[in-house]
Amino acid sequence: MNKQIIFNLPVRDLNKSRDFFSALGFRLDPQYSSENAAFMVAVEDCVQVMLMTEDFFRSFTNKPVVQALAANEVIICLSCESREELNSLIAKAAAAGARIPHPLEDHGFMVDQGFEDLDGHLWNLVWVAPQA
Repeated sequence: MNKQIIFNLPVRDLNKSRDFFSALGFRLDPQYSSENAAFMVAVEDCVQVMLMTEDFFRSFTNKPVVQALAANEVIICLSCESREELNSLIAKAAAAGARIPHPLEDHGFMVDQGFEDLDGHLWNLVWVAPQA
């Protein structure tokens, strides 16, 4: 089995969050999903996101659940294969209800831009020029 990264994220409304990430092109894997969680494949065989209802998420930890709309613990960064893919994902996120906290940043050899999902989790998309 290849190594994978699976992010477990607490969400307030599982159906809305599942629909949000589906709009970005993430694929729902029903085999690992339930009424308490939606297993979303972001990058096949590599990066997945387990969206969990807040109550279900709490069952895995004795620490308080951070409310990402009020505080940040992590920024999830995904690389894109092209500048066009980055722009497309930002547009899809905005259309699905994401907040776009800053304009595209062009550093010459790379570009990045992020979005805040429905629950306030921060995602940053980056594309690095092959010659960089």
